[in-house]
Amino acid sequence: MTPIEYCQNKAAKSGSSFYYAFLFLPPDRRQAITALYAYCREVDDVVDECTDTSIARIKLAWWRTQVSAMFQGHAEHPVLQALSAWLTPFDITQDRLLAIIDGMEMDLDQTRYLDWPALRNYCWHVAGVVGELSAGIFGYQDARTLDYAGKLGIAFQLTNIIRDVGDDARRGRIYLPVDDLKQFSVRASDILNGNYTETFPALMAFEAARARALYLEAAQVLPAVDKRAQRPGLMMAAIYFALLEEIEHEKWQVLHQRISLTPLRKLWLAWKNWVGGGDDVLRKIRRAGASP
Repeated sequence: MTPIEYCQNKAAKSGSSFYYAFLFLPPDRRQAITALYAYCREVDDVVDECTDTSIARIKLAWWRTQVSAMFQGHAEHPVLQALSAWLTPFDITQDRLLAIIDGMEMDLDQTRYLDWPALRNYCWHVAGVVGELSAGIFGYQDARTLDYAGKLGIAFQLTNIIRDVGDDARRGRIYLPVDDLKQFSVRASDILNGNYTETFPALMAFEAARARALYLEAAQVLPAVDKRAQRPGLMMAAIYFALLEEIEHEKWQVLHQRISLTPLRKLWLAWKNWVGGGDDVLRKIRRAGASP
């Protein structure tokens, strides 16, 4: 198996919404974004699969050395071998790749976040920086596009957090800020025990409104000159925004189940926004932002 095939298998098996956006890219950019995504999956799997945090720290430290080695021309892991070809063409920087590992280490250090600024910082490290790297691979002319991509990545991560409240609770984690739980009188013990309290829907609606505001912020700063090049990110936005709407439609029943979109629906949303240049999802985001 070649390094490229390894990355393709890693991406395809994940079932992630990102994979659907990859399908529409030209070969060089598709290989680069697939390698980047495979790297993210590898370091994320360290945290998800290692029950012993000391072993997880050792593995993440190993990945740090491998990233450094890659930038010195000595990539060993197949993911980094595949990624190494695209460092210069698409401005993939060592600092950004290491920032992703920093985010994974946050999961080893804490299971709660006091307030939104703290959670936003976490979201940037595990997703916002990935958005910036992805924007470089998709291509851009205006530097403001990096701001758009970072905000969009944070919006994606907050959507994931809303979807995964129950799954995370079963792992002993609550990403929803402590301040928000207090504001809506939702006890951590109720979330950990899967109890739907009377105020839980209001808490989730609040988090969803915050996510929608992030989508709107991203849409408002996307330069027109780069909208076409950034279609893959807008395709992913269409999928994640539809997921957020689906969770709301299901009345925030996220403690006992994982709400998701079907692969066919994801593919349809991706294709629709590829052909339409992302205008469909941008209209939906702006319409939601204009709602009372």
